[in-house]
Amino acid sequence: MTAKLKRAIVLAAGRGLRMRPITKKTPKPMVALDGQPLIDHVLDRLIDTGVDQAVVNTHHLGEQIERHLKARNMPKITFSKEAELLETGGGVKNALNLLGEEPFFAVNADVFWLNGPTDALGRLANIWDPDKMDSLLLLHSTVDAYGYSGKGDFNCDPSGQLSRRPESEVTPWLFTGIQILKPDALKNMPNGPFSLNLVFDQLLEAGRLYGIIHDGEWFHVGTPHGLAEAEAYLKVRYPGIKHR
Repeated sequence: MTAKLKRAIVLAAGRGLRMRPITKKTPKPMVALDGQPLIDHVLDRLIDTGVDQAVVNTHHLGEQIERHLKARNMPKITFSKEAELLETGGGVKNALNLLGEEPFFAVNADVFWLNGPTDALGRLANIWDPDKMDSLLLLHSTVDAYGYSGKGDFNCDPSGQLSRRPESEVTPWLFTGIQILKPDALKNMPNGPFSLNLVFDQLLEAGRLYGIIHDGEWFHVGTPHGLAEAEAYLKVRYPGIKHR
């Protein structure tokens, strides 16, 4: 049975340093791809999978994001404003009081993906098993990701259980910035800035970090070159079509 995840956090606080000079005046989640800001692509996907409440954390040029999102009717949006940049893990922990006690989606505001045969967020919700998982990550092929040149992040066994990439090696799967997360996974984390990788390390040790492989396309849009590559792909592959 599909889990009914109604809440999400969209991580939108980063400075987007690799996207400069664009992000000197425009926060990265507001950078347009396929005719609309990246953050709107994320929120539309969340609506499609049944999310009706989203927390958006803000810091760098956050007033632009807040002003833009006030025009949206769905999902209902609450802002978690960061006086200092808390990184991914600190940003989620800082917003736990707004997210409630149930598992939620956590999605980077600057990622873009196309669904394959099935809806990616829906697949995550279908496979989510809170009895054995504290986090379920959406993974993508390291070699087939557009705009990505890294070595990957994880190995994944047939059950979906994850292990870290050994140093200096290449692994098949990268983390897409899209996951389901339990609030309890962060409650013993430190206050202040920290990466979600600190949470992942703890869950790996406990055997409670799992992943599934994305069956569509995923784009790394962290640089102007990556953004241009994504735009070029959409124009060639899907001319005249806008993607929600």
